[in-house]
Amino acid sequence: MQTPLRRALPNAITLVRLALAVVFFALLERIDRTAARDDIAVLGAWSMGLFATAALSDILDGHLARRWGVVSTFGRIMDPLVDKTLVLGGFIYLASPLFAPIPDYGMIGSGIAAWMVVVILLRELLVTGLRSYIEARGIPFPADWSGKLKMFVQSFCVGCCVYVGTRVDPYGWQVFLRDASTWATVVLTVLSSVTYIRRAMHIPAEGSGATAPEKDPTR
Repeated sequence: MQTPLRRALPNAITLVRLALAVVFFALLERIDRTAARDDIAVLGAWSMGLFATAALSDILDGHLARRWGVVSTFGRIMDPLVDKTLVLGGFIYLASPLFAPIPDYGMIGSGIAAWMVVVILLRELLVTGLRSYIEARGIPFPADWSGKLKMFVQSFCVGCCVYVGTRVDPYGWQVFLRDASTWATVVLTVLSSVTYIRRAMHIPAEGSGATAPEKDPTR
């Protein structure tokens, strides 16, 4: 049964996630990696926790919207927009001088290079353009398993890089986890773009008179 609360709650969670993203960016701006070790660690932990909370809320609002049958146009537009703001904004900060290595202080940095952010941005622009064009023709073009896996790994990578980037002389296993998640993000970002391109190529050309098989849309 659709009630006013059920219709409003998923979108409210989306807006809360946007607010959390703004606070997350504000915390990253406040990190001074030449300050006392404990001060850096506290801000880094708060930043990582805030990001994790925002990222996990994406699962909740989408689940509620589909379970209650209250998927809305607002949600279909704002949900991916907020996700991209949170994740892409995190990667941009991690590739900035704020997270560059500081050997004298034992800070190894985030491990995120500028070219990695370019690859991620290009993928998002490509997929967004394909989806906009295809759905404008009335053909559903929802996220597939590769896109969802990519989003999960990207979110894990941002949290991991924030944590390691705000630690003085982090443990070897932490550095390994940071590097592994970083390269997994790059590889999955490229592979997921290939799957979307292949899907788009199987959609009949405009004016052919044929229609593509429908898939269940996701929020």
